[in-house]
Amino acid sequence: MTAIEFVDVTKSFGRHAGRLLVRQRLLRWLRFTRAERFYALKNVSFRLEAGEGLAVVGSNGAGKSTLLSLAAGLAKPDSGRIRVNGRMATLLELGTGFHPDLTGAENIRLNAALIGMTRRQAEARFDAIVDFADIGDFLGEPLRTYSTGMAVRLAFSVAINLDPDIMLVDEVLAVGDQAFQQKCFERVRAARRQGRTFLCVSHASGMIEELCDHAIWLDRGELVMTGRVRAVLDAYRDSNPARV
Repeated sequence: MTAIEFVDVTKSFGRHAGRLLVRQRLLRWLRFTRAERFYALKNVSFRLEAGEGLAVVGSNGAGKSTLLSLAAGLAKPDSGRIRVNGRMATLLELGTGFHPDLTGAENIRLNAALIGMTRRQAEARFDAIVDFADIGDFLGEPLRTYSTGMAVRLAFSVAINLDPDIMLVDEVLAVGDQAFQQKCFERVRAARRQGRTFLCVSHASGMIEELCDHAIWLDRGELVMTGRVRAVLDAYRDSNPARV
């Protein structure tokens, strides 16, 4: 079964013209002047099957994070089609969807509801989330009282413990102290061994090879190559030895 499919997906953003006087903005509006567009993705197509791992490689600005945002439903494409089958956990901007005035416990339940879990399912996983985050007595305190590290620990624990079918990972595993980082890596590896589907962006080639079967190489929004992860990484590295 296909977990994620992109078909001729294009995504662009308007370039900011910088500071303009009110008169200049009105003139642009009255003349229907179109803002210049920046194309983050151009006609990108790929398919990720359930139970597989796919890495997305490319230099900064290649469109990797835009691709993950589209897959997560955080943005809409200009054109093309995106299909996702399965419940998804996003390890992108950890803490997205958290509310600073809610307690840690309330945010756990809120995030569970946002990905479509029932109250019973959330309660069944509640203790595991709390144990993994290890934030002690702060569970009943508002999130705004947390340190950055504590908030990230809770966010990672929520994402990794909600039993997703698909995991989107974008350079977020370096969270907390070294011991907690190791615990995060072990949990991600366990999820991969259990057959979870991974769409992953990272500059750590070792982690990419461990989590992913295939890879795609993006350059300035365009798909350069797709294939087995080692072949794509080798081609990407050979194009510029300083990469990866």
